[in-house]
Amino acid sequence: MGAVSRGDRKGPRVKYFLIHPPVTSLAISGATDVLLLLVCMVVGVVIGIVAIRFLGGKSLAQAKTEADKMIEAARSQAQTVTKQVELDARNELAKKRESFEKELADRNAEQAEKERRLEKREDNLDRKLDVLTTKEKYLDDLEDKVKDREKAAAAKEAEMDSLLVQQRELLDKAQQEQKQALLKITNMSEEEAKRQALHLIEREVQHEAAQIIQRSQQHAEEEAKNNALKITLQAIQRYASEHTADSTVSAIAIPSDDMKGRVIGREGRNIRAFEKATGVDVIVDDTPGVVVVSCFDPVRRAIAAESLQKLLDDGRIHPSRIEEVVEQMTKEMGQRIIKFGKDACIEVNVQGLNPKISEMMGRLYYRTSYGQNILRHSIEVAYLCQVIAEELGLDGEIARRCGFLHDIGKAMDHEVEGGHPAIGAEFCKKLGEREEVLNAIAGHHNDIPATSPYTPIVMSADAISGARPGARRETLEKYVKRLEQLEGIATSIRGVKQAFAIQAGREVRVVVDPDTVDDANCVYIARDIAKRVSEEMTFPGEIRVTVLREMRTVEYAR
Repeated sequence: MGAVSRGDRKGPRVKYFLIHPPVTSLAISGATDVLLLLVCMVVGVVIGIVAIRFLGGKSLAQAKTEADKMIEAARSQAQTVTKQVELDARNELAKKRESFEKELADRNAEQAEKERRLEKREDNLDRKLDVLTTKEKYLDDLEDKVKDREKAAAAKEAEMDSLLVQQRELLDKAQQEQKQALLKITNMSEEEAKRQALHLIEREVQHEAAQIIQRSQQHAEEEAKNNALKITLQAIQRYASEHTADSTVSAIAIPSDDMKGRVIGREGRNIRAFEKATGVDVIVDDTPGVVVVSCFDPVRRAIAAESLQKLLDDGRIHPSRIEEVVEQMTKEMGQRIIKFGKDACIEVNVQGLNPKISEMMGRLYYRTSYGQNILRHSIEVAYLCQVIAEELGLDGEIARRCGFLHDIGKAMDHEVEGGHPAIGAEFCKKLGEREEVLNAIAGHHNDIPATSPYTPIVMSADAISGARPGARRETLEKYVKRLEQLEGIATSIRGVKQAFAIQAGREVRVVVDPDTVDDANCVYIARDIAKRVSEEMTFPGEIRVTVLREMRTVEYAR
């Protein structure tokens, strides 16, 4: 069997088979089936194509219709959104325009108010300018009148001088004539007449001179008192400080009474270790919530108080921890004292102090006198001394230095025997302070005579600082005892009927018996009372003693 291929036509190739004669019928039937299959396939393809085209055309039309509807809906929605956006934009624009117009109106109103104020100021300035112009013109007129008066006065003065010269010449001539006449009448020489005249004049003038001297002394005393009062008040007013000062705290608050047992420790080992390390006495009694630290040295007491407070806050209380905290607090206290001294020197503006003096002044921060902090008191006295010295024409810098260092001995009087003026003067002398400062330190309590004017200035400033109201305070019991002692001293003097302590013990008024005490004795009684009060009592500032004597005579007319 062979096959012949026809490829000269377009389309698929058709193969023709040469069938041998025995199988011709089978070949014909197979070809028919193939042709039928091909025809069916072609028909199916055509039908499929027609169906697809029919269905596709219907879907496209429907999709087109739906697309048109969607486009129309989107267009309508877009128009609605556009209208809404435009409406919102218009509303926002209206709001902004309204806000802008309101702000513009406020600014216009403010600008109008400013313009009104400026116009008012301009009017005031114009009025003031007119007044000044008028005053200037008036002053010019006055100046012209004064010049005219000065010229007239000069002319009159020249005329008076010439008249005085003429009168002196006439007087000298008359005196010579009178002298010659007297000499002829008395038959005395000129020298004898001079001696006799001078003797008579001396006797006449002696009494008048005594009266003049007495009036001058009274006037000088009144002027001195007025000037001293003026300077003192001016110094007090120019330096106004706090009326109260801090005092050293020795009572430590504890959170609960259970901490007292921890402070004491087992068999008292903690409290013994603390007292040994700090050198203070710790008092733990039944007082709730308080542990008291007692020591005569204010610095050690402050170290102990802060160390105990730190131990209570930490909670770890045992001997080794106590020694560690106390050592640390001692170092901190030394640095703090140095800082206090330097800050005080800077505040008072005292330059060139020895570092040891500065450190010793820092120790005064922990020292009080009747509740008044000594460091603040020293600073206050320094300023008062400067003001008083400058009013008197003295060196304010030296006075400020004297006032600042006057109580330095109180920083060491618990360690060295003697009074604080002598201790402070000796300490500053070793460190090269000048003589005026040393005399002010040693003599501000009248322990030694004053050799410079700065010493009484320091005494006055010290009294002002300690005597002003609220500067120092004391307990009620001590206050009452001081008043009783003051009245007792006054009533113990012979001739005194009553004595009253007034003005918080700053003054005592004494009423004497007018029958047994005359006016002259009142002076001696006041002096005796003041002397005994100074010797027997301790008080801040000064106490005024006023003695009153009243004589009443009563008669009845019948």
